[in-house]
Amino acid sequence: MIYVQNIIKRLGGRAVLDDISYHFPQGEHIALVGDNGAGKSTLLNIMCGLDDVDEGTLIKPKGLVLGYLPQEPNPNPEATVLAECLEGAIRVKAIGKIRDRYLAEMGESYSDELYEVYDKAEAEFQALHGYEIESDAKKYLVGLGFSTEQFDQSPNELSGGWRMRLELAKILVNNPNFLVLDEPTNHLDLPSLIWLENYLQTFEGTVLFVSHDRALLNRLATTTLHLQQGSLTAYTGNYDQFVTQRDLASLQTEAQAKGLQQKQAELQKFVDRFGAKASKAAQAQSRQKMIEKLKEEEKSLKLPQTQRVISANLKIAAPSGKQVLKLTKATVGYTSPIAKNLNLSIQRGQRIAIIGANGIGKSTLVKTLASSLPLIEGELELGHNVMLGYHAQNHLDSLDGQGTALENVLRANPELSEQMVRSLLGQFLFQKDDVFKKVSVLSGGEKNRVSLCCLLAQQANFLILDEPTNHLDMASADILAATLAEFKGTILFVSHDRSFIDTVATHIFVVANANQSALFEGKLKDYEEVADRSGFPNILKA
Repeated sequence: MIYVQNIIKRLGGRAVLDDISYHFPQGEHIALVGDNGAGKSTLLNIMCGLDDVDEGTLIKPKGLVLGYLPQEPNPNPEATVLAECLEGAIRVKAIGKIRDRYLAEMGESYSDELYEVYDKAEAEFQALHGYEIESDAKKYLVGLGFSTEQFDQSPNELSGGWRMRLELAKILVNNPNFLVLDEPTNHLDLPSLIWLENYLQTFEGTVLFVSHDRALLNRLATTTLHLQQGSLTAYTGNYDQFVTQRDLASLQTEAQAKGLQQKQAELQKFVDRFGAKASKAAQAQSRQKMIEKLKEEEKSLKLPQTQRVISANLKIAAPSGKQVLKLTKATVGYTSPIAKNLNLSIQRGQRIAIIGANGIGKSTLVKTLASSLPLIEGELELGHNVMLGYHAQNHLDSLDGQGTALENVLRANPELSEQMVRSLLGQFLFQKDDVFKKVSVLSGGEKNRVSLCCLLAQQANFLILDEPTNHLDMASADILAATLAEFKGTILFVSHDRSFIDTVATHIFVVANANQSALFEGKLKDYEEVADRSGFPNILKA
């Protein structure tokens, strides 16, 4: 498929991509991994024609049909969700117009030549499943979480996350043979993620994707590309297999560097001892040249870099009572109900993951429990001495966009000194003048880290978290998961990251449909086993 040859790309004087070459083979599922700022998105943008190279060549085959998930949705969508999805069928629409033109010309003046080119266009239209394109679009939309009622809804009425799901459906409906996906699961809930994963596993073309979801990286990737210090290294296998191979290679490189340093030290001893003696001057000079060669060899080695990651230390001001929250016969929603008859009793020390069927309103539920939305019906009771901290998926729901990172964390707990807050922000990778940046200009990952920092500052004993790992690098997400697993308080959270759920959760609260929910003890696997035995809906089955 695509071949990149000796690609060099400089940003701010630094070679983000430094003379990289790679042939992306047909049918492989390729995970692109690397630290934040390594240049992953830059490489994807170059491959999709959205950015130019400074040097090198990009070779694309004639039959390439590339599907790329954009960073922002179409600003001028069609009138309905279904119509906008069908706009993605670029090839079908193009050949359909050609076929219709030939058909119209034959109606005015028939000829065998016209019929021949019409018949060829009709055959190509059928080969592209043109007559099934609307049913295919509906299939993709439903798989990604849209209800049939939403097909006639205006895309402008959808949230940003749902708009991005629509963009993903538009890509799939064009039947590409090379998919480029940058964090495709960020806007998906768990059932939609599983649907997409199953679709990609059976996808016969090439997939190149960036993700921080370890489970997806392990289940989907057949090849892992590691981008580090401008170099691209290919490893056979999934993410865990890559880590094993990378760590072994790093140990070998470190041992090689140590050996070169020892040789230099031994040669330097001779130079220091005999360099001033005329009888040994030639030998000392020869050894000095050898030292310089060894230094150049050592410099050429790509030693592993230390990745900057968050360091979280979750403290509570005081423990809560045994019963933390009780929800009875509750109905949640905005102007109309989304989920009804919700009953949930949360005990101190439990860490509960909320999962739900497509569009069931998990974020609506946590907003209600965090008192950001009113309860439509039922009762919501917080227990004795409960101090609640809320991390919203849309960070500007809980942050002041015009305030700085420092001001937001100070507002979260006015009793903390500025020095203590700066120390907290430092744990979340905000250094020096970074703390004075307005939240509105921060990246998605930076806003997420400010929100998490506010959570730490509150020292709450009951945490409600909506997609806390969005935009976090994998190492930081792992640290956050391990920290939450040791938290002495109580946690209720929504996440689409299966590894994160299984590390943190002691219980799974499942909202199966608008009127059916239940709490299960254990991890996702435990819920599936109990659900299959009891007849309760297993929403994780594709």
